[in-house]
Amino acid sequence: MDHKENNSTDWINNLTIYEVNLRQYTPQGTIRAFREHLPRLKSLGVGILWFMPIHPIGTVNRKGTLGSYYSIQNYYGINPEFGTLNEFKSLVNEIHEMGMYVILDWVANHTAWDNPMADEHPEWYTKNHEGNFQIPAGTNWDDVIELDYSNDNLRAYMTAAMKYWVREVNIDGFRCDVAGMVPTDFWESVIPKLGKIKPMFMLAEWEEPELLENAFHADYNWGLHHILKDIAAGEKEFYEIQKYYQAPPKSYPINALRMNFLDNHDENSWSRVMSNHFGKNLYPLLIIIFTLPGMPMIYSGQEAQLNKQLKFFDKDTIIWGDAPDSKFYQKLISLRKRHKVFWNINHNLKFMGNLPPGPVGFKRWNKDDSFQIVVNLFEQDQELDPSLIDGSILLGDGISQKTTIARHGYLVCNNDQ
Repeated sequence: MDHKENNSTDWINNLTIYEVNLRQYTPQGTIRAFREHLPRLKSLGVGILWFMPIHPIGTVNRKGTLGSYYSIQNYYGINPEFGTLNEFKSLVNEIHEMGMYVILDWVANHTAWDNPMADEHPEWYTKNHEGNFQIPAGTNWDDVIELDYSNDNLRAYMTAAMKYWVREVNIDGFRCDVAGMVPTDFWESVIPKLGKIKPMFMLAEWEEPELLENAFHADYNWGLHHILKDIAAGEKEFYEIQKYYQAPPKSYPINALRMNFLDNHDENSWSRVMSNHFGKNLYPLLIIIFTLPGMPMIYSGQEAQLNKQLKFFDKDTIIWGDAPDSKFYQKLISLRKRHKVFWNINHNLKFMGNLPPGPVGFKRWNKDDSFQIVVNLFEQDQELDPSLIDGSILLGDGISQKTTIARHGYLVCNNDQ
């Protein structure tokens, strides 16, 4: 893969995102130690490594012993706990040589209290009615202070800082933290400028169609995530998945790209342990994540059946063992890579009828191929209409057949044409 010759973001079409929690990834929590995992991640099949913020962390009003990744003290620096800038540049080069891409987590909405910008350019920050710095509106993030994008000089600074990481480190894009809290017109201005340096993949941590019109390539599919989460908790019925796609709460363009996920750093640290919450339905729900329209994402430790909520402000190393779910994720990622039906550019989707209570089924197709996906989220095996599924089983749970789907089972079938 020659990264220099790519002149568009078509390279994202069949890739899976993998979120890297560098602090917790190894006992050392360093760039050097993380590099030892690269061959395993390459074997897993992931294509885009998203690094949570790697910048120095503020000390004023710091939370916990190590602080929040998202309390940025210096946009141009590397957290010394992780390593050096040269080490990170070398890491990016190695990732590229292995045929994978790198996107950085970018926190444009706020900084640490002791970011030098606060002393040198206090006018770049919002103020409360007493004229003092303030935390982002509507939050309890008291370790950071909010930036004011009505200031053109701030916009120029932030644009230059983002350009720096593209030009000097050769990263391939950004995941933009709380993107909807920053004015959309800033993103519409800066993203084309970054794209003139090299093709960039831009992911918004938000859920708003406006951000995908003239700025970002993708955003978070929070709507689907919360439905799946509520189904697992017994608070929603299975048909809500179909309802979400047939009558979406927000009107996205037909070609809008959404990132599908069951876990991420916020959900894990602040909400629940994924494997515990989704339980026996974890695998069928992951089948859904990887085969519905959109771009799938895996969080650090999912392949190791991460069984704890990682501390957010302190050291809390992931226990990898032999990463027992690696083969399952390899199959999912390989399925998506090999079959264009599941690529980002294809949005064809039709839900199946004639299904008993419990199973969820849908069809994905393009001009060359057609697939049927059925998962059973019920506690009992379910009989299927013999005429429902055509073709051969491409991926299954090992028990289900085309006429019977096992409890918590799944089938991905390729229609013979």
